[in-house]
Amino acid sequence: MELIITEKDNAARRIADILSGGTYDSSRENGVNVYEWGGKRCVGLSGHVVGVDFPSEYSDWRDVEPVELIDANIEKTATKENIVATLRILARRAERVAIATDYDREGELIGKEAYDIVREVDEDVPIRRVRFSSITENEVQNAFDEPDELDFDLAAAGEARQIIDLIWGAALTRFLSLSAGQLGNDFISVGRVQSPTLKLIVDREREIQAFDPETYWELFADLRQAETTFEAQYFYRDEDDNEAERVWAEARADEVYETLSSRDAATVVDVNRRTRTDAPPAPFNTTQFIRAASAIGYSAKRAMSIAEDLYTAGYITYPRTDNTVYPDDLDPEELLEEFVGHSTLGDSADSLLEADEIRPTEGDEETTDHPPIHPTGEIPSRGGDVSDDEWEIYELVVRRFYATVADPAEWEHLKVVAEVDDARLKANGKRLVEPGYHDVYPYFNTTENYVPDVETGEELSIEDVECEEKETQPPRRYGQSRLIETMEDLGLGTKSTRHNTLEKLYDRGYIESDPPRPTKLAMAVVDAAENYADRVVSEGMTAQLEADMDAIASGEADLEDVTDESREMLEEIFANLADSREEIGDHLRKSLKDDKRLGPCPECGEDLLVRQSRHGSYFIGCDGYPDCENTLPLPSTGKPLIMDGECEDHGLNEVKMLAGRQTFVHGCPLCKADEAGEGEILGSCPDCGDEHDGELVVKTLQSGSRLVGCTRYPDCEYSLPLPRRGEIEVTDDRCEEHDLPELVVHSGDEPWELGCPICNYQEFQAREADSGSDLESLDGVGAKTVEKLVDAGIESLDDLSDADPDAVADDVDGVSADRVRSWQAKA
Repeated sequence: MELIITEKDNAARRIADILSGGTYDSSRENGVNVYEWGGKRCVGLSGHVVGVDFPSEYSDWRDVEPVELIDANIEKTATKENIVATLRILARRAERVAIATDYDREGELIGKEAYDIVREVDEDVPIRRVRFSSITENEVQNAFDEPDELDFDLAAAGEARQIIDLIWGAALTRFLSLSAGQLGNDFISVGRVQSPTLKLIVDREREIQAFDPETYWELFADLRQAETTFEAQYFYRDEDDNEAERVWAEARADEVYETLSSRDAATVVDVNRRTRTDAPPAPFNTTQFIRAASAIGYSAKRAMSIAEDLYTAGYITYPRTDNTVYPDDLDPEELLEEFVGHSTLGDSADSLLEADEIRPTEGDEETTDHPPIHPTGEIPSRGGDVSDDEWEIYELVVRRFYATVADPAEWEHLKVVAEVDDARLKANGKRLVEPGYHDVYPYFNTTENYVPDVETGEELSIEDVECEEKETQPPRRYGQSRLIETMEDLGLGTKSTRHNTLEKLYDRGYIESDPPRPTKLAMAVVDAAENYADRVVSEGMTAQLEADMDAIASGEADLEDVTDESREMLEEIFANLADSREEIGDHLRKSLKDDKRLGPCPECGEDLLVRQSRHGSYFIGCDGYPDCENTLPLPSTGKPLIMDGECEDHGLNEVKMLAGRQTFVHGCPLCKADEAGEGEILGSCPDCGDEHDGELVVKTLQSGSRLVGCTRYPDCEYSLPLPRRGEIEVTDDRCEEHDLPELVVHSGDEPWELGCPICNYQEFQAREADSGSDLESLDGVGAKTVEKLVDAGIESLDDLSDADPDAVADDVDGVSADRVRSWQAKA
């Protein structure tokens, strides 16, 4: 029997389908899917099934000094015991083994872990390595026809990263957490790549906070030629003889405004016409793909999660790549022909195939492991094979490929300069003469600006003059894609880890919102590191370690030498930290409280803080507890974010609840409490109306939630949910079955005719029953996420409640451990 080992179950299923021609059978071994056909077994891992950790005697944070971890032994232990057990069982029966994990540093290490497990049970069985950049029939068949050997140097580079990240992360995380008294789930996280990345965000925030705006003025005039009016802007030559539009002195701005306003016409003194070639973009590498996906509304994490799913399904090539040069064996014409006749993508392919010569663009980076990200030629059906989001990302990849084989665009630019006494006005027009690649890649701005064709000496009427007072603006926060590009420029992390680093910063409460904004805790952690151990947040140190790991991969360095050097760096850092533990702890504790503060308690004047109950729900509590027991509820959906906006009535900061696409602004908690109460009576309560005269009313709770409930609560707990947002209209139409008025919710452009609240809830329950899983009842869990959870063995809310959040996060792409914990709290 031949055993084939892939990185994940969905890859195993896809490869089994290709190699068996769709004839495979599947079974379960220890809860793991095994695919079988023609003397072959294929099994998927769940990423890393073996992890590195310290021996158990180092597990108690209070009994072990963090510095002791630097030289502690490191053990390898099974993190997915059922998968490891299944692999051992299958390996004992195998006559040969093929490792088909992803071809990158992490995939090679995962393959090495599988190799070691197989070798533990059979020292002699032949083990070969197969590599491919897309899970398509041709690539997979070719890879199995031409197997290779495992790259032990590349795997060692991945193992070095594991060891270094463990030592640095564990030792520094424990030091800061113990110093601040933050243990359990609220520990203060530090990481080798995470911390320098956080410093980038904090440094930008410092620039924004320190920014002192300057006032300036800009002047505009509408010029008319015959029936055409166009806008021109005042400009002058600065000290360096460059064109400048901002006027820094108000007196000069007034003088120019008076000059322009007092004249009827301006004389054209210069007309400049030129054409510009707009070259098509280079092929997608990971960073540029994330940037393009961000421009159409996808976070880095979401974009990569979708790309990985599309890769596993065989629709695009491997999405983790630095390469921007297509390989010689890629035939662009042949790939374009795959799309001919497609209802959405076919016309563009047809137009590109009409070219006399098809020559792809090239970027600056050429590597030999994976090609740039491009479609494979297999086309999914929208709404069938892929969701709308997946199709949108797939089409982005296809059209980027189209753009790289399309013609350049041509722009025509016209600059007109007109003069009024000593004041000059300019108007810049542009027109897209040849759309070129923009016809097939509609993601770049092609807005035209019309300026009429005028001649030197021509008089243009001045129609309107405006002088606008403005202020200089602080630098903008990094967007996720721009931050990943900056990380790449500085050598922080790898193409495979950068987007995950950002997700960790969100999960640990260091950044919030998008673009990412650092919390006060983040500012304090970076401040403490800069003052007492600046190498922790130094991108130079981290980049050097990344270079060392690259040297391991190329065989130029040894794993032990690199990890020993890293330990020595960390020992130097701890030597600087040792005497400042108490001071660092005080600084961090203050910042932790600042991140949770809303404002003064109306009952005692102490601070109102966001708190979390032992069950995971959030509420507002007074810092004066137990002397003051004032509390306010928060919505059960989402994680609270304290906003900058302050309530005029109560002096409290407003709260936003972060819940993915269901994110909403809760507002001032005191205002919400004041708004709580009962609305008009709808009708008789079906549970107690006949016997006790209970009636149904629309209720607004202090948490902001709304429901239809009984007036006899708490004696009668009958209730029906209502949407949180929108004005609820009670109509005159009544339900014949329940004798209740029909409701309409006014929110957004179109009103939602909710109807009878009882009928509406019964229809909802019927839909839930038809879905076959109660997981979708959780906010933020859709059908695709349910599918991923089920693949990981989580088939119900009970399964989810009993699961280990970290294990689920490892098994399910795009889901963090903190998100699992929030689902468990709701479940």
